Amino acid sequence: MRSPASGLTGLALAAGLLASVPAARADADSLNDPLGPREVALGEGVRAGASGAMATTLNPAGLPLTRELVFEGAYGYRPDDSASLVGLSACDSTNAMPGCFYYHYAGMSPDIGGMELGRRTHVGGLTLSRPLSPRVNLGTGVKYFDFESEDMAEEDAAGVNWDVGVTARLTDIVNIAAVGYNLAGTKSAEFPRAAAAGVQLKPGPALSVGFDALWNLDTDGKTGRYGGGGEYFVSTQGGKVGYPLRMGAVHDVTTGTFVTGGLGIATLKLGFDIGARKQVADGDELLVTASLRVFGPRL
Repeated sequence: MRSPASGLTGLALAAGLLASVPAARADADSLNDPLGPREVALGEGVRAGASGAMATTLNPAGLPLTRELVFEGAYGYRPDDSASLVGLSACDSTNAMPGCFYYHYAGMSPDIGGMELGRRTHVGGLTLSRPLSPRVNLGTGVKYFDFESEDMAEEDAAGVNWDVGVTARLTDIVNIAAVGYNLAGTKSAEFPRAAAAGVQLKPGPALSVGFDALWNLDTDGKTGRYGGGGEYFVSTQGGKVGYPLRMGAVHDVTTGTFVTGGLGIATLKLGFDIGARKQVADGDELLVTASLRVFGPRL
């Protein structure tokens, strides 16, 4: 029979092992994981032009920028931590108060000290926007989240949170945006308060570029995620079919530097996009994601 002393020694060794294990990914699920292929490919620099499903993750005030009824499904995979990322949304911006219903799922199994520790997140929400003037849109989003993790360093959490955003069209070429995430509601380390700003330039009908910055307001350490990119839209068949070509880059002061890119095809009824993000400094993370959009009748 083992003595009490040997049991205490074993517990001490186990505690020492856990203390020496590096923490899991520090990315907040609510800020990074739900991003779809278009925003990933453009270096996340789309907050000033976030329409459709992008409004649910980047800026709720972007919905009135287009008039469309669109249903979107997306799937992403990150080999680094075996992450599967799923997004579903239904957005209607053809009425006086554009809105979206959406659901996001993130499930992953990071290897921490030789052990695979699962973590998963469910998020469901509603995004609404309202034009305050012909050039200024205000948007808000409410979401319910449920987070669970097998890592003892992370706390399970569930609750409700709110986002608020504003988009302003300074000219026909320049948009600017400001967004606050998780500003009120249940506190969780995985859903921190954050602030972001962005600018989008459209120097021509086929070309757009955007630049964004994001800051975590709940951390005591370094914060800042800066990114941007450009899209060139190649049209054929009199504008009925288009091929968007995208590229960009992201620098996060805590996780490193990434290059991004992607492409797609868009018709009057369907849109398919694929995007990728590859870490080139301070790590080798890879994310690949794709989505299918189905458009309702054009008004």
